[in-house]
Formats: sequence, C-alpha cells, structure tokens
Amino acid sequence: MSAKKKAVVEQQGELELNDEAVREYLKNHDDFLQRHPDMLDYLHISHGSGGAVSLVEKQASVLRERNTALRQQLKTLTGNARHNDVLFDRTRILLLQLLDADSRENLYSTFMQAIPRDFEIEHASMILYSDDAAAKGWRSETRETVNEQIGGLFPGHKPVCGTVREKELMFLFPDGDSVGSAALAPLVQDEEQLGLIAVGSADANRYNSKVDTLFLTHIADVMVKLMSRLPGAEA
Repeated sequence: MSAKKKAVVEQQGELELNDEAVREYLKNHDDFLQRHPDMLDYLHISHGSGGAVSLVEKQASVLRERNTALRQQLKTLTGNARHNDVLFDRTRILLLQLLDADSRENLYSTFMQAIPRDFEIEHASMILYSDDAAAKGWRSETRETVNEQIGGLFPGHKPVCGTVREKELMFLFPDGDSVGSAALAPLVQDEEQLGLIAVGSADANRYNSKVDTLFLTHIADVMVKLMSRLPGAEA
C-alpha cells in the first residue's frame, strides 16, 4: 500500500468508504475538483451513444443544453413582450376612438368595427342587458336570455377565456360559422352588471384558460365609464 493510500486509511479510521460516503463528502466539499483538477481525467460518465465521456465533456454538454433552454425561454419572453407592445398600442388607439363617441350607439359601432379591423380578431360582440325589446343602435338581451345561452361559459360573469360550443358561438357572434374560442369581460358599474363584451376566433386554441384578459377588461372598464355619460344611458 502506498504511503498516500495508507494516510487516507489512517485518517478514515473505522469509516467505511462507499458510494454514499463519497457522495456526501463531495456535496459538503464542492470545491474538491477545483483543488484536485487532475481527478477530472479519471472520472468518466456513460454517454447516451454507448461510449464514455469525461466529466468535463459531460459538464460542457449539460451547459450547452441549459444554454439552449435559456435561449428558447428568452425567445419566448421576447415574443410575448413584442406581442404585448403591439396589443397595448392597439388598445390605446381604440380607447382614444371610444373617447370620441358621442352616443351609446356610436360607442357600440366603434368597438364592433375596431376589433376585427385593428386587432385582426375574427369576431366581436357587445351585449347590453335590457328588458326593452325595442330596436336600438346596439344589441340588447335580457339577463335571463344571456344566462340561458352562455351561462355555463360565463359563470359569475367574471372575465373568462375558453373554447365555445357552436350554440354559444352563434349566440355571441351571429356571424360566426364554426366552433372556436372566445374571451369575455363583463361591463360592471357599481356592482351592477350592464352587459358584456367578447372577442372570438375560429381557432379553438387562440383563447384558452392561460390567456390573460387584462386588455379586454381594461377596455370594458373604460366603456362602462363612458356609457354613463352618453345619450342612451337610460336604456
């Protein structure tokens, strides 16, 4: 036995050197390989292709994989940021247009025209609750009718995104022609529900449960403030 090995054995005393002991030692002395870089030449890890690679090569491979994953995450975050920038700008323009509305009818038509034109969204809907069946310059429905038609899609009348069935799609968007997805936001003033706005797509995955309704809710809040000041507010 070499003097070096003998010194190690004497230091260990009765300690049994096994995999677990080595593992714990390396965990508690994470600078071991920095202090003994020559050991890297003796450590090898099985490679997926069947051969063996050194620990340095394995670490380089792991770092490359992590780098690739981080680049993909950064790409996703950058893409989301750009999308939100575009959405913010389009929302700002729409809100300025809504502020120019001089009637509830004009508010309705501005929203209905701007969504497909400026946001590149296939369908838009604005429904105001009313028991008056008289023709107006906007769409009105009773609360009972809305609950009957889309109550399951719009529980609690809170902002929601999801896949819609053909019956729900046709009620929200009478010009829709296929099953798809939608995002809905309530129009609420002083805890009173005045109606709803919605956007829809034939793509069943465009508006899923992970989609944020922040911008749509913001538009709804501004519309509620405007409606109380516009002619036709008594309807």
